[in-house]
Amino acid sequence: MSLEHKTEPRLTSLSHGGGCGCKIAPGVLREILGATSGWPVPAELLVGIESADDAAVYRINDSQAIVATTDFFLPIVDDPFDFGRIAATNAISDVYAMGGKPILALAIVGMPVATLSTRTIGRILEGGASVCRAAGIPVAGGHTIDSVEPIYGLVVLGLVHPDRVSRNTGARTGDRLVLGKPLGVGVMSAALKRQALDAIGYANMIDVTTRLNTAGPSLAELDGVHAITDVTGFGLAGHALELARGAGLQIAIDWRSVPLLDGVRTLAANGCVTGAALRNWAAYGREVDVGDGLDEIDRALLTDPQTSGGLLVSCAADAVQPVLESFRRHGFEQACVIGEVGAARETPLRIR
Repeated sequence: MSLEHKTEPRLTSLSHGGGCGCKIAPGVLREILGATSGWPVPAELLVGIESADDAAVYRINDSQAIVATTDFFLPIVDDPFDFGRIAATNAISDVYAMGGKPILALAIVGMPVATLSTRTIGRILEGGASVCRAAGIPVAGGHTIDSVEPIYGLVVLGLVHPDRVSRNTGARTGDRLVLGKPLGVGVMSAALKRQALDAIGYANMIDVTTRLNTAGPSLAELDGVHAITDVTGFGLAGHALELARGAGLQIAIDWRSVPLLDGVRTLAANGCVTGAALRNWAAYGREVDVGDGLDEIDRALLTDPQTSGGLLVSCAADAVQPVLESFRRHGFEQACVIGEVGAARETPLRIR
C-alpha cells in the first residue's frame, strides 16, 4: 500500500528536538568552532564567524555586499505546510538581521522517504516557497537527501550596502535594547509535542513564527541603531550575551518589560520546558547576574529557544521612537524597550 493512503506519524514524533531547539549547545559549539581559528580571511569578508553573527557578509564593490546564511532544523509542528513556513521564515530572518534584503533561496531537504509520503514532503516545500514569495524571492534550487529525521531549511542570499551592515558588535554605553517579538516559542513547542497546546495557543505560535522580520533593512538605515541580531536557539539571554560580549559592555534587561506570548508562563509552570533551555543555561549561566528576583520559570523563559524569533536592537536613547515606529510599520505591535547597555562589569548580562 502506498504511503499516500496510510496514516502517517506526527512530524514531531520523528525528531529528537524541534526548531531552533535543535541547535548544538553554545559551549559545545564554541569548542567546535575553535578549531577553525587562524584560517586566512580575505579583506572582502566583512563578517565571518569571529563574532557569532547572524550571517556572513562579503563586499563585492563599494556599494554592494552579499549576505549569505543557511538555517535548517527538525519539525517544530506537525502540520507540514506550517513546518515549511516556519523554517523558511527563520532562515530569511538572518539576512534581515544584517540589514540586508534577500534576493534568492536554495532549499535544504532531508526526509525519511520510507516513512513520509511525497504529498507530505511536498507540502513542507510548498510552505517554505509561500514564505519566499511573501519575501519577494525565488527558491532557485537546492539539495535533497534521504535521512532518518525530517530536515528542512534554506540557504538565503541577500544584498546590503557595505556601510549599512548591522553587526552584533556595535552596542554602545547608554544604548537602549528593543525586542521585536514576544518570547515563548520553545515552551509552546514543548507543549505541542505533549499535545498540551490548545488551538488559540497554536494560532499564536504560528503567527509569531511565520512573521518575516522585514523591519531589518529600515532599522539598519537609522543612524542611531548600533547593533542588531535576532533571538533564536540560544534564547534571549544567549543572544543578549552575544551583543554584550561583542561590545565589551554589560547589558541589563528589565525582565518585567519583556513581552511573552499568552499562556507560556502557565505552560512552563506545568513542565513544558525544552531541554535546550536547560542546556543554554548550563552553557552561559555563569555569565548572567540574576540577583534574587528570578525563579525557575523566569529562567526557563529567559533561556527558552526561540524559533524564528524577533530582532533585538541596540540603539541610542534618542533613536528609540524611530525604532519602535519602524517595527510598527512592519506589523510588530509588541516591540518594546526591554533594557539598556552600560559599562563593562564582571558579568556581561544582568537581569533585574
